[in-house]
Amino acid sequence: MSRFTVVYRVRADAETIEARARAIAVEQSVEMPLEAIDDASILENIVGKVEAIEDRGGGMFDVRIALATATVGDDAGQLLNMVFGNTSLHEDVALVDVAVPAAFGGPHHGIDGLRHRVGAFGRALTCSALKPQGLPPARLAVIAERFARGGIDFIKDDHGLADQAYSPFVERVAAITGAVGHTRYVPSLSGDLDQLRRQVDIARLHGIDMVLIAPMIVGWTTFQTLVREYPEIAFLAHPTMGGVARIVPELLIGKLFRMLGADAVIFPNHGGRFGYTPETCRRLAEHARAPWNNMRPSMPVPAGGMTLERVPEMLDFYGPDAMLLIGGSLLAARERLTEATAEFTSVVAQHTYR
Repeated sequence: MSRFTVVYRVRADAETIEARARAIAVEQSVEMPLEAIDDASILENIVGKVEAIEDRGGGMFDVRIALATATVGDDAGQLLNMVFGNTSLHEDVALVDVAVPAAFGGPHHGIDGLRHRVGAFGRALTCSALKPQGLPPARLAVIAERFARGGIDFIKDDHGLADQAYSPFVERVAAITGAVGHTRYVPSLSGDLDQLRRQVDIARLHGIDMVLIAPMIVGWTTFQTLVREYPEIAFLAHPTMGGVARIVPELLIGKLFRMLGADAVIFPNHGGRFGYTPETCRRLAEHARAPWNNMRPSMPVPAGGMTLERVPEMLDFYGPDAMLLIGGSLLAARERLTEATAEFTSVVAQHTYR
């Protein structure tokens, strides 16, 4: 029976790590005492197997465990459950890597698809966000129009924009699509699966071909369902709630969001409002773009308190296959929003990669 491997980083000592590894293998497969199982095929084919233990130093070990592919099927939520469900409740374990089964196909469009949407090749893409919360659709449309005149590639909703009374989804989509011309508007989806489907249908009626979604909020299986049902739509994944458990961000955002079907993945760039290191950001971008299971690469989207002054540095760090997202720093220009946006897009367009 086929298996896939999962890597856990475990805090333990040399005397107990082997027993701890076996306990994780059991917890993440059959979740019961092995002596209570009287079916030899389950013991052989379903119980997790410890493949390797690597001492990382400082009381930390990487434990590689092979889990049965049959326990997952093709359900992304069940994959998360089997690789880290109960073990996420143990404070001594972090999820480091997953060799995802081939049943998960990744994005429909990826980096090349996003480039073709805006006709931009050989350079990084640009993006900004509609803020703040509380504005009505007409006010958001004015901001979007100013961004568009500055030459931005994509304008996304702030991820907190949902279907609030002050900015209903239907009215917001209609107002903003009428204001942005050829710039791609990316509305934020929210609600249960039926609501999400209705919102995607509304977006499609307005010619929208990319939406923003938060996988950790809507749920992995729900996100996977939307990707399968709307193959013509590109999905920009937002990392909100991505820090709630011990799954390393380069795996969760860079690799697993891509597995779910995210064509682009937003993440906090180092040196901004969040605490990611340059090394974490580099690994995350590499996971999003690297060859993997014949999946299309996802576009890494560094964000989170970025400024115009940091654009050249970010371009050097991530290279051309990235989408730079600057929101608040541009909005702070107020009356000069279009000019600040034009400066941003000009720097990106003129950057020479080393």
